[in-house]
Amino acid sequence: MFLATGALYTRGITGKTTDVLQVVEIAAPLNAGNEAAMRAIAADALASAGLEEPSGKARVRKTGQSFAFELTGSRRDVTVEPTADPKAAKVTIKEASLHRVFVQLHKAKGATAFKVYASILATALFLLVATGLLIGLKTPPLRRATILGSVAGLVLFGGMVASA
Repeated sequence: MFLATGALYTRGITGKTTDVLQVVEIAAPLNAGNEAAMRAIAADALASAGLEEPSGKARVRKTGQSFAFELTGSRRDVTVEPTADPKAAKVTIKEASLHRVFVQLHKAKGATAFKVYASILATALFLLVATGLLIGLKTPPLRRATILGSVAGLVLFGGMVASA
């Protein structure tokens, strides 16, 4: 999954979302400092649509004078923004396609259990490479090829990073 989504992501293939926009009435104007109120608006909109809250993190994104509350996850994202009417808020619910769900998981936007799984997988892959390198260095017929391959890989990686 990580290999496929990473390779496709570098080509700009990130999956699709289906956006549902709602304008909801609110009791008081939105305030960028009141994250709890915006989270409650998002929760109400999700409940009225019969959807669960996203499994990822929440944050208030500020851009100049505007702001938006974002609640992200692997399956859906919810955004709450003020409108020109101080008694209304714009709520956008984005439902992810299957490919987009995998991309979101790749970007660590899933639940804690998946983040733990991904960390264990990353550690296992590192240990696989490290033990392979050690075996190659300790085996006399493979030592020269291991050193040359490792140096060539590091030089190639360094060149790619420098040209990025």
